[in-house]
Amino acid sequence: MASLSVGIIGLPNAGKSTLFNALTHTKVQVASFPFTTVSPNVGMVSVPDDRLEKLARLIGSEEVTPATVELVDVAGLVRGAHKGEGLGNEFLSRIRGMDVLIEVVRCFQKDEVAHPEGKVDPVRDIQIIELELILSDLQILERRLTKLEKFVKSTPKENKDRLILLKKAKEHLEEGKSLRKVLSEQDCHKLSEGDFLTIKPLVYVPNVDEDDFASASPPLGELRQYLLGEGEEAMEICAELEEELGDLLPEERQEFLRELSVREGGLARLLKRTYELLDLITFFTITGGREVRAWPVRRGTTSLQAAGKVHSDMERGFIRAEVTSANELLEAGSFKTAKEEGKVRTEGKECRLQDGDVIHFIFSE
Repeated sequence: MASLSVGIIGLPNAGKSTLFNALTHTKVQVASFPFTTVSPNVGMVSVPDDRLEKLARLIGSEEVTPATVELVDVAGLVRGAHKGEGLGNEFLSRIRGMDVLIEVVRCFQKDEVAHPEGKVDPVRDIQIIELELILSDLQILERRLTKLEKFVKSTPKENKDRLILLKKAKEHLEEGKSLRKVLSEQDCHKLSEGDFLTIKPLVYVPNVDEDDFASASPPLGELRQYLLGEGEEAMEICAELEEELGDLLPEERQEFLRELSVREGGLARLLKRTYELLDLITFFTITGGREVRAWPVRRGTTSLQAAGKVHSDMERGFIRAEVTSANELLEAGSFKTAKEEGKVRTEGKECRLQDGDVIHFIFSE
């Protein structure tokens, strides 16, 4: 599969570009007025994984290649975006190709940073964005229904089934409900190729003040209560603080986090959460002792499919896979010792990978 694509969305001046800078260690323009981001900012982000670093130290590898995420920071959304208001058309078309959406919700109070709605109200902001995504999906769905209904009498059964599903989705959207909240996982999968925005996995990221870590502000408290009632999770981050942490040395960063009584930085938690939402796992390859590499794949991926991800030649000439877990390999100290201790198993094409598998592919060239 291609790199995971994550779109950062939110109202203008919510802190999207600040979060993008923190994640990518870049310095795109951040300002206190709307639409600083006109063209999307795109960057690649490494997914933190302690196992990868430990494997690299174990074999003394010259190169370490982590799993990566493509991050896209797009223009802020405003009321009427589905009709093209603000930069709505560009915003909506750009995020249709994303795998996951991160919605940055402003909870910080800063008078010098204008709010497009006049004052900080995170619950209202979430509702604005949700409505715009729903209305945008409804427009697309109605166009597709019109086309499909013209030919349904002569189409095969699967198209008739799709018509029924589209009509059901339309009813939910007209009721103001995001599809991911009301459709089954199976139905969402059937509609996923249509790039409907309200089907996409979404992570709410309240962008908070540093003081909120000690005592939640009224806006943050209201947001927590609202999301709890909606059955939604949130990952609270101070984007400005995370950007500053990115400039520190690893030891300094850990010390700072300890002072805040935080075990892990918000960015690491956020990236791991995107993995969970897409049900991804990671397998590792070690190439000639020179490179340790992490590969993200969907849960349920087979040995043969994993071989194809590494190289098409491996998939074509696949013979078998020698597999152990990262933890067992680290305990053994070497692949040779792991084999001698019976911790390396031989698997065929249909073996389903487990998270943390270290794989050596045997194939004919």
